[in-house]
Amino acid sequence: MDAALGPPEKMAENEDDLTPMMSQYFELCRKYDDSLVLFQVGDFYETFCDAAERTARLLEIALTKREDSTGTYPMAGIPIDNAESYIETLLDAGYRVAVADQVQDPEDATGVVERAVTRIVTPGTLTEDELLDTEDNNFVACLTEDPDRYGVALLDVSTGDFYATSARREELVADEVSRFAPAEAITEPDATADPFEADCMVSPYDAEAFDPDAAADRVERYFGSPDALLAADVEVRACGALLAYAEYTRGGKRADGHAGEDGHLDYLNHLTRYEPREYMLLDRVALASLELFERRTVHGDADVTLLGVLDETSSALGSRTLKDWLRRPLLEPDRIEARLDAVEEWTHDVQAREAARDLLRDVYDIERLIARISRGRANARDLRSLKATLDVVPELKAAMVDFESELLTELRGNLDELADVRDLVERAIREDPAREITEGDVIKPGYDDELDELRATEREGKAWIDDLEAKERERTGVDSLKVGHNSVHGYYIEVTNPNLDAVPDDYERRQTLKNSERFYTPELKQREDEILRAENRADDLEHDLFREVRSSVAAESERVQAVADALARLDVLAALAEVAATRDYVRPEIGGDGIRIEGGRHPVVERTQQSFVPNDTRLDAEDSFAVITGPNMSGKSTYMRQVALVTVLAQTGSFVPAASARIDPVDRVFTRVGASDDIAGGRSTFMVEMTELASILESATDESLVLLDEVGRGTSTTDGLAIARAVTEHVHDEVGALTLFATHHHELTRTAADLPRAFNLHFSADQTDEEVVFDHDVRRGAATASYGVQVAREAGVPDEIVERARELLSEAESADVEVEESDPETGGVEDDNSEPTPKAIADGAEDELAARLREVDVATMTPLEAMNELAELKREVE
Repeated sequence: MDAALGPPEKMAENEDDLTPMMSQYFELCRKYDDSLVLFQVGDFYETFCDAAERTARLLEIALTKREDSTGTYPMAGIPIDNAESYIETLLDAGYRVAVADQVQDPEDATGVVERAVTRIVTPGTLTEDELLDTEDNNFVACLTEDPDRYGVALLDVSTGDFYATSARREELVADEVSRFAPAEAITEPDATADPFEADCMVSPYDAEAFDPDAAADRVERYFGSPDALLAADVEVRACGALLAYAEYTRGGKRADGHAGEDGHLDYLNHLTRYEPREYMLLDRVALASLELFERRTVHGDADVTLLGVLDETSSALGSRTLKDWLRRPLLEPDRIEARLDAVEEWTHDVQAREAARDLLRDVYDIERLIARISRGRANARDLRSLKATLDVVPELKAAMVDFESELLTELRGNLDELADVRDLVERAIREDPAREITEGDVIKPGYDDELDELRATEREGKAWIDDLEAKERERTGVDSLKVGHNSVHGYYIEVTNPNLDAVPDDYERRQTLKNSERFYTPELKQREDEILRAENRADDLEHDLFREVRSSVAAESERVQAVADALARLDVLAALAEVAATRDYVRPEIGGDGIRIEGGRHPVVERTQQSFVPNDTRLDAEDSFAVITGPNMSGKSTYMRQVALVTVLAQTGSFVPAASARIDPVDRVFTRVGASDDIAGGRSTFMVEMTELASILESATDESLVLLDEVGRGTSTTDGLAIARAVTEHVHDEVGALTLFATHHHELTRTAADLPRAFNLHFSADQTDEEVVFDHDVRRGAATASYGVQVAREAGVPDEIVERARELLSEAESADVEVEESDPETGGVEDDNSEPTPKAIADGAEDELAARLREVDVATMTPLEAMNELAELKREVE
């Protein structure tokens, strides 16, 4: 981001020579030097000088010129009515945008019209519907640090969701931040830690906002004593600074310890302080490799993720909450069981579930509505939408009247019907109000006597004018006479030139046109004045009345937010029940020892394949480490992810795709799955793999679930096997985590046989001359081959390369004149100290070739490039 834009270049040698308007613009640019200022001039937001050149280039709009007494300079503007789409482009380009509106009626101005920055639009503090994804939170984060601790605060300005926590290590902070995927982050000016890894806009903010006393005062103004809410000074400073930043973007003063009234966010009612250990931790690597929210590949349906499979929610409220539950699965068995009880009750009562889901479809995003209402940015239609949602509440409570589970009973009790708010909106706001709140047609007749009288005067006057045309035609005998109105000249009587002789003496000329003249009469002028006075007074009064109603509703923001939370959680529970009922999911048992799954299925893959082979899993204190071997494409990675996803679902409180499951909650899921590099960061695929592996070895506990796939494949076979074996021994002996380790290093199966809590699993396949047939069935014991050459053939590798690879493999196998019998369980030989046999060498060569072939993206190459690349592989194998 261009964090310090500074004011535009000067237009004049002496700034005293600037016009008042341009002096005003330059002053705002200096005050908001971290933002691009959009300066209202009439119906446009304008930029000037070098800012105009930059804006015109980014937005692809015309660069014009403005001329005044100081000279000529560049100017570029965007229409206010369509500003949001242009602002989005500026945000994507890395800018903050300060919107400077006219805050004075030009007719009341004696000099230059007064302007002020009313909002600063940044990626993390968006509140505009046009810029927000309705189904995602939009967090801004704040990081603070002390010598021995890091604090994190996260705020969604559009909903009021506010969280805080702290940790002693930077990598733990990074893991927590990755849960929420903030769109923006601020840090102290001298911060040394950066847990964001450029995934969002990161900027230093004013040091005064992080002052302990100022931060504590700000937290106390919003939520009460910070000592009662937060556990460490770094958390207080993070929350206080984040509040200061949010106030600043809403138009408050900048980091002076006391925000202006306009910047205060009245709807922020709750600050949730949590401990990271309260939830299963899924870091950014696990979120990506398990594809909870996004696919790792560019091919296929982007919605084929765990969230996409589960999201049967009926509202934006529910969709956001479901994502939060998946981001933070539970650890406490009682809380998990409470959710499962609720899902089970919804599952069994089909009629109640369908009735509730139908009602929830009529729920608007009242979490963001009440935030907009509280900020004074809601229109009359927003209030009607709030009422329409609240109207659902009594019916939803009735649909749940027979439920007995603790959580559903609690949530039903939290459904405040807000009868006073509903009644106020119903009495005050028209059913189909105008979008603009300053032009009438917002307040219902009968709500205010004075308004009704003014509207009656307006109607009577307009009715008199409607009758005037017929009366004047009869009086003058001019059939073409018309009575009309325009915004410049008001009401008039128009007579064409051939009929001017018939104009009465009391007509006074108002306007001359080419073919006619326009007149008014004293009585028409009097009526016009009465109508305009009544209309203007009524519009002003209606605007005032609407603002009063809006303020009254805003005062109940905490109650509305509580209802929004209850509706959101009910929506998620009903959606999980719908998934369970329609996709043959079962309720998991929570507790016991380890993970036991019978007939487990991958929740995403089974939705994309015509058939899916279920598999069993047992990981516990006796058998905690599984070494998985088998051919490429046989299902090893799918199987490992399936176990992790079933575990995540169970701890989220969802039923799971299996015949049965018993899950002892794990504190964290670690994944080292798939190949990736970081070219920009100067890290190879192997370096990324080792970095992720180091994190696992440092952080995993005996309550974790660890998935390892092809550890050590990015280096030589000897190095890779050595690393894989050392990792296996360390995780087994020192960490004790429940582990699934998929590998093509068949020698590792002998290591598993030597470790008391390790065992072998394999996926078998049947090979013919034409193809390899995978049964995708996991079984005890070790695989006998990887079928890498055959898989390469099916992937489209040129026949000559495949045939040469087969020759090399055949030569290695024929040289194996004395091969000892392998134990079907261990896959190894009895003498652990024996030298590798030719057969083992051949298998290693096949594994190496298969691994190298996987790295060759033939589809992106020309035939000649593919031939050259694969020929080089052939020479290396030889």
